[in-house]
Amino acid sequence: MTESVYHIPVMLDQCTEGLAINPNGIYVDVTFGGGGHSREILKNLDQGHLYAFDQDADAVANAPKDDRFTLIKANFRDIRRYLRLYGVKQVDGILADLGISSHQIDEPSRGFSTRFSGSLDMRMNQSAPLTAKEVLNSYEESRLHRVFGMYGEVKNAKTLAQAVVAERAARPFDTTEGFTAFLKKFAPRGKEFKYFAQVFQGLRIEVNDEMGALEEMLLSAVELLKPEGRLVVMSYHSLEDRLVKNLITKGKFQGEVEKDFYGNLLRPLEPVSRGAIVADEVEVASNPRARSAKLRIAKKIGK
Repeated sequence: MTESVYHIPVMLDQCTEGLAINPNGIYVDVTFGGGGHSREILKNLDQGHLYAFDQDADAVANAPKDDRFTLIKANFRDIRRYLRLYGVKQVDGILADLGISSHQIDEPSRGFSTRFSGSLDMRMNQSAPLTAKEVLNSYEESRLHRVFGMYGEVKNAKTLAQAVVAERAARPFDTTEGFTAFLKKFAPRGKEFKYFAQVFQGLRIEVNDEMGALEEMLLSAVELLKPEGRLVVMSYHSLEDRLVKNLITKGKFQGEVEKDFYGNLLRPLEPVSRGAIVADEVEVASNPRARSAKLRIAKKIGK
């Protein structure tokens, strides 16, 4: 399984440059996937070391054989606990590419895509208990409303939740193809595929507790980074980007930034990039999945 088939890394050069790599430093790629970003980081290391995280068993086959590399098969929300097992208390940089990999989207059995017929699964970690099928067939209406409205940002979320509860009483949901066919009657005309993608996004986020995991990882990253250490995060939808932006600019996920008596901002990170970096037209043309990517770079404020 080659990396080019598994996943094309987005904004590869910008991510690597954002880390400002010290050849002898310690770095973490919390979303290993196809390994494209990790291999680029390794090219810039001498005596340094790279730790990578991925909870998807399929990603293991992409791990490079390199003494400077360690792949940890775990959810990135546990980054601090697992690094402690390796004796790592501080790192020079952390990279997170929050997008779902091309391999996961293109594998029908994983149930991430509306383009194929497969089981309503959507688990990043195949040993996790909760699937999209269980969410659709067992969640009460109010919880489904939250999944579709908050995570999928679907405008008719309440109507859709009500319809799902009514439909499953007679015909439980089982496949992506069947569920997509059901969704057609609720999708705005001419925007069906965008609507399907939003609903599937909401389910995927719920199944994998993506927002909770992201919050835990980001807070751990702040603790792990050395002074002047870099945090590089690429997100693909507004919910993720808002969390990352708020932590970098305000030092918290919600509320306004706090200031000390002298008016200095009380936050552990400061932005390196002015706003979000986006892929150029050339990259988007060759890799359409780069279109929605937003890259933010920050550094730990030194004491």
